[in-house]
Amino acid sequence: MSQQTLLLPDLGEGLTEAEIVRWLVGEGDEVRLDQPVVEVETAKAVVEVPTPFTGRVTGLHGQAGQTLSVGAPLISFDSGEPEPGGSGSVLVGSGTSAAPAAPGRRLRPRATTTTAAQPAAGAPLVTSPVVRALARERGVDISAVEGTGPAGAVTRADVERAAAATGRDRPAAGDGGRRTPLNGLGRAAAANFTRSRAEIPEATIWVDVDATRLVELRESLRAPDDPGPGLLACLAAFVVAGLRDYPVFNGRFDPVQQEIVESSDVNLGIAVQSDRGLVVPVILKAQTLSLPALDRGISEAVARAAQGTVTSGELTAGTFTLNNYGRLGVDGSAAIINYPQVAILGIGRILDRPWVVDAEIRVRKIAQLSFVFDHRICDGATAAGFVRTVADAIENPVRALARR
Repeated sequence: MSQQTLLLPDLGEGLTEAEIVRWLVGEGDEVRLDQPVVEVETAKAVVEVPTPFTGRVTGLHGQAGQTLSVGAPLISFDSGEPEPGGSGSVLVGSGTSAAPAAPGRRLRPRATTTTAAQPAAGAPLVTSPVVRALARERGVDISAVEGTGPAGAVTRADVERAAAATGRDRPAAGDGGRRTPLNGLGRAAAANFTRSRAEIPEATIWVDVDATRLVELRESLRAPDDPGPGLLACLAAFVVAGLRDYPVFNGRFDPVQQEIVESSDVNLGIAVQSDRGLVVPVILKAQTLSLPALDRGISEAVARAAQGTVTSGELTAGTFTLNNYGRLGVDGSAAIINYPQVAILGIGRILDRPWVVDAEIRVRKIAQLSFVFDHRICDGATAAGFVRTVADAIENPVRALARR
């Protein structure tokens, strides 16, 4: 057997580095072909890297929390040559079975033959990106923290104790406040927001809608053993219908060719606030789905965001974004368009408010829709037409769903 070193693979999507979240194997472990050996976090997602070798681990070239560049040594083995006929080293931990991101990206690790690998010292098992983010916020070296969780995992409580022991649980004194480095997802989001605001001449319109009938319909669809589709699924169905009538909002703007590029599929992004930050998982080909299927798609997307298993391909596949900021307890928002998309629709919380119905003041369930769009692709009348289509569907949901 010869000494083989797996290099950090090309992660695609223009990504050039990744941060080690946790090792899934240790020195001396025997590994098999395509077995996941390390979990890394990129600016797009948390993924597992598989090995193209079968053999024994002789060195880990990095610790949890350390950032490596693509092509840097990752892990060494006593092994033969890479196994023929393998799976191609699929990104097994990045939600490949949950969402067929377009197109499916295959991660092909590179390997080198070495004679004297210098493995890094063993690192503690860190099971949650939240724990790592907390350690960075508190200024704690997580590799020096003794974990009390399962298999020696470092927990939130471990980090808090370490911060208290060093006095780093208090704001920094020299610069007037605590410095909190952005994680990979945060850096990517910051770049996306900046580019969106710098390049897109956006405009915002909003409308108050009477959602009373929609809430009543939602309640009527409940069953003792089935909660039925949620309000967000109904709104997603109305958005898909609106994009069918106004396809200009389902695509992107090509500034080089000065062209509007419309997508044939509605890949509906759902904005989700996760522990790692704002994530927008995608429901692919939403225009082909029934209302129950849309509801399942939303639930699965939220779960992927919470688990950190959203793929990088999925994060870039969206053609339109829907944001339910009512979950945050607010009534309205002028959102930032998810570049390179051209529009985003949001809904605030639904509240009991006085409303005029048939010349009488009644208590109705009112919500606010806000629509932000790229003014290069259309004028305000077109944007208003789309918003009114969605608003009318909310106010007359039975008729709108019957037309799907």
